[in-house]
Amino acid sequence: MGRGRLRIFLGAAPGVGKTYAMLADGQRLRALGADVVVGLVEPHGRRPTAAMAEGLETVPRRTLWHRGARFTEMDLDAVLARGPQVALVDELAHSNVPGTRNAKRWQDVAELLDAGIDVVTTLNVQHLESLNDVVRQITGVRQQETLPDEVARGADQIELVDLPPEVLRRRMVHGDIYPPDRIESALTHYFRVGNLTALREIALLWLADRVEEGLQRYRAEHGIVAPWETRERILVGLSGGPEGETLIRRAARISARTPGTELLALHVVPEDGLARVAPAELDGQRTLLESLGGSFHQITGEDVVAALLRFAQVENVTQIVLGASRHGRLRSLLRAGVGERTIKGSGPIDVHIVTHEEAAGSAALRLPRPGRGLGARRFAVALGAAVVLLPLLTWLLAMERRPVGLADVLVIHLLVVVVVALVGGVYPAVLTAVAAALLADYYFAAPLHSLAIDRPEEILALVVFVVTAVLVGTAAGSAARDTRRAARATAEARTLCRLASGVLRGQDLPALVELIRENFGLRAVSLLERDARASPVPHWYVVASAGDHPPERPYDADVESPVDDRLTLAARGPGLSADDRRLLDACAAELGLAHARGRLAGPAGPGDPLVEAERNRAALLLAAGRDLRAPLRTAEDALVRLRRRRGPEREAEERRLLDTARGAVHRAAQLVADLDDLSRLHAGALDLYLRPVDLNEALGAALDDLGPGGHSIVLRLPEYLPDVIADAALLTRVLTALGAEALRHSPPDRPPVVTAETRNGRVAIRVADGPGGDGVVPARVSGSRADSLSVRLSRDLAEVMDGSLRTSRKGGGFVVTLTLPSSAPGGPRRGRRPARSA
Repeated sequence: MGRGRLRIFLGAAPGVGKTYAMLADGQRLRALGADVVVGLVEPHGRRPTAAMAEGLETVPRRTLWHRGARFTEMDLDAVLARGPQVALVDELAHSNVPGTRNAKRWQDVAELLDAGIDVVTTLNVQHLESLNDVVRQITGVRQQETLPDEVARGADQIELVDLPPEVLRRRMVHGDIYPPDRIESALTHYFRVGNLTALREIALLWLADRVEEGLQRYRAEHGIVAPWETRERILVGLSGGPEGETLIRRAARISARTPGTELLALHVVPEDGLARVAPAELDGQRTLLESLGGSFHQITGEDVVAALLRFAQVENVTQIVLGASRHGRLRSLLRAGVGERTIKGSGPIDVHIVTHEEAAGSAALRLPRPGRGLGARRFAVALGAAVVLLPLLTWLLAMERRPVGLADVLVIHLLVVVVVALVGGVYPAVLTAVAAALLADYYFAAPLHSLAIDRPEEILALVVFVVTAVLVGTAAGSAARDTRRAARATAEARTLCRLASGVLRGQDLPALVELIRENFGLRAVSLLERDARASPVPHWYVVASAGDHPPERPYDADVESPVDDRLTLAARGPGLSADDRRLLDACAAELGLAHARGRLAGPAGPGDPLVEAERNRAALLLAAGRDLRAPLRTAEDALVRLRRRRGPEREAEERRLLDTARGAVHRAAQLVADLDDLSRLHAGALDLYLRPVDLNEALGAALDDLGPGGHSIVLRLPEYLPDVIADAALLTRVLTALGAEALRHSPPDRPPVVTAETRNGRVAIRVADGPGGDGVVPARVSGSRADSLSVRLSRDLAEVMDGSLRTSRKGGGFVVTLTLPSSAPGGPRRGRRPARSA
C-alpha cells in the first residue's frame, strides 16, 4: 500500500470557508463512490458548516481530561482501525491535549498518510512557522499554534479558499463566524480591512511560490531549459566593480514597472577562489540590492558568461542587466566582452547593456596604478634590482675575453626580467625588458657602443626578446600576484576559522578578544558597548578586553571597527593595511554575534517545555495567592478598625492604622508587580541590558527604595569591590526584594546583614536575616521562604543575568546568596567605597 495523498484548503483568516470547502469536497468524493469518514471537524457553531457534514460518517472523538477540564480530540487509533479511503481532518496546525500520542495534529495526519489514507485538511496561512513573525507584526497577535513549512510544502494539492476583506467583515457582522459577544472586538482588532488585505496578499504570494516550485520541478523533470515567462525575473550581473550600484538601480526601475517581478543579482567567483574585487564594495551593493527587495546570489565558475547563462536558465530568468564593458578596444579585439558573449548565448532572454561612468570610452584614458597588485614597496624593490642587476651582468659579460653572442646575452637578461617580474609584477618587468634590449644593442650588437644595428637578424632577435620578455614577465607577475592573493586568502580564512571555532566551542569574550589581538599583532584590544540611556554624552563600558592598557573609549584607540550603533571594537597598535582593516571588520562582526548570542542565550530546562511552563505557572499562582493573602488581610483589618473608631481624640491611632493599611496595600501591589515581571520574564518580553555595574551604588539605590526600613540593614562589605556584570535596574530590583524579605522576617533587635566577597572571578552577595551562627549549612530550604514570589523572581532575574541565587540556613536563620559575574576576570580592580553602612 502506497502513501496517502494530502490535500490542504488554505485560507488567509478564520471564516473564509475552509472547513465548509473541505466538507463539500468530502461530499463530492462520497458521491463518486469513495469511502469517506470525518476524523475531526470543528464547525464552531456555524450552521451551514454543520449542515454540510450531514450524511458523512464520523469517527467518534476521544475524550481526555486535563487539569480538571474535559477535552475531545481525534481518535487516531479508531480512524486507523476504520481504514477509510479518505479522512477529513480539520485544523492541521492544532496542538493536541497532553495525553495523546502526538503533540500536534499534523503528526496524526502523517500517520494516516503513512497508512495509505488520503487526508483532506484545512490551514490558515498565519499558522505557518516562517510567516509567524510577519503575521504578528501585521496583526499584533502571535499565533501559538504553528506548522512547519515542510509539512505544507509536502502536500500533493493546495487549494486557496479566498474572500475579499469586505465580504469577510460582512459575514462577521451577520454572526456567521464568531458569537455576538466577540464580533465588535474582532472587527476593531484582528479583522480590520488592512489586516485582512495583508493576510490575503501573504496567502496569495505563499501559494504562488508553491506553484512556482511545482513549475520548476516540472521543467527539471522534463529537461526544459528555455525560460517560460510565467513571471518576470530580472537578473543583474555584478562584477564587483563600481558600476554595480548603477546596474542595480536600473534593474530595480525596470522591475518596478511590472508588479510581481522578481529581482536577482549574481556574482561569479573564479574557480581558483581568488578575490579580484573589493569585498567592501560588493557588500555595499548587496545591501543596496536587499533594500530594494532583491536577492543576492554568488556561484563559482570558470567562465563568467557560461555560469551566468546557466544560472539564468535554472532560475527561469526573463531579462538580464549587464554593464557596458570597461575593457579597451585592444582587449576587445583579442576577446569579445561579457556583454557581447551573453547576448550571443542568451537565446530568448532579453539582455540590457547599461552604460556607466566606468565604461571604456566614457571617461579619459586611465592606466592602472603601478604596484597595485603586489604593493608599492615590492614595485620599488623590483626597480632597484633591475638597476643593479642589469648593469652588473652587462659589465661582467663585456669583460669576458672571448666574445659573447647577442643571443646568449639576451637569454641571461631574460632571467633578470623574470626575477624582476616575480618581485614587482608586470610594470617593472616591461621596463627591465626594454632596458635590457637597449644595453644588449649598445654593448653586443655591431656597431658596438651605438644604438644602430647593421644586421637585420639582430633587429629581429631584439624585437623577439622584448616581446618574449614582456609575455614571460606578464605571466610571472600574474603568478606572483595570484600567489600573494592565495596566501592572503588562506591567512584570512585561517583567522576567521579560528575565531568561528572559538565561538562554537563556547569560549568567553575575553578569550576571543585575545585571539584577535594575537592574530593582528596589536598591543591591546577592547570590545566596547555604549550606554544608550546616557545622553547627550555617550558612556562606554568595556565588555571584554585583552593586552596592556586596553582602550576604554573609541577615541583612545589607534584602530576602531564599529559593529553596530552600540558596539565597537577598539585597538591600540601599529597601523593596519586596508586588507587587514577589512579582515578586522569581519572579526568584529563575528565578535558582535558572539556577544549577542551570549546575552540572548538562556538556561534550558529538562523535560517538555509545555509541561514545565504549566508547572511553573501553577507554582507561581500558588505562591502569589499565599503571599497576597496576608497583606490584604492586614489591610482589611486595619481599615475595619479605622471605620469603627469614633472621636477626634484618637488622631494618633488613626494615623497608625492608616500607615499600616497603606503599607500592607503597597506590599500587595508590589507582589502583583513582581508577578507581572516574572510572567514577562518567562515570556521573553523583559528588556535586558548587561553592563558593568558598581555594586555599592546598586546597594545604595536598593536601601533608598526600601525607605526608612533600609536604615536597619547592616552592610559589611570589603573596602574595595569590583563591578559586576548585570542590568542595573534589575539588580537594584533583586537587592530591594531580598532586603524587604529579610526585614519582614528579622527580629527588631537583630537586623539583616548584607556581606559580599569575590570568588573565582564572580561576586557573591549574601543577605542573612534572623539569629546568626558561625557555620553555614547549605541545604534546600523548604517552606514558604524559599518558594516565595520575591525569592522566585530574584532567582529568575539572577539567572537571566548569568548569575545564580541559592538559599540556605545559617544558625537557624535564612540566608540568600546572590552570585554574579565580575567585570574584572583577572582579579578585583579598585572600586569605590560602600555607599552606605550601619
